[in-house]
Amino acid sequence: MVNTSAIAPASIVSGFHALSDPLRLQVLDLLREQELCVCDLCEKLGVTQSKLSFHLKTLKEAGLVSARQQGRWIYYSLNLSQFVVLEQYLAEYRSIGAILPSRCCQE
Repeated sequence: MVNTSAIAPASIVSGFHALSDPLRLQVLDLLREQELCVCDLCEKLGVTQSKLSFHLKTLKEAGLVSARQQGRWIYYSLNLSQFVVLEQYLAEYRSIGAILPSRCCQE
């Protein structure tokens, strides 16, 4: 298991920021199935390439997607290792729940 305290906080922040947009979540859902080029993503999502490029850049900078160029097209796929980092970060909070007493509001 990766010790997330050793991971740069910026990596965690940028990952969760990238996951905060509905269109970026749609992109990730499409990439679960297979690697896709920008033109296919635009068609499936019904958005322009310029709009999608902004979101793909955010996903790429967060490390959630990888890109490779083939000819004139860029193909995107999921970078599962970054999803593991985010998942392990959240798992640390899951373990805290077993240690801390339940919290309730008392007036």
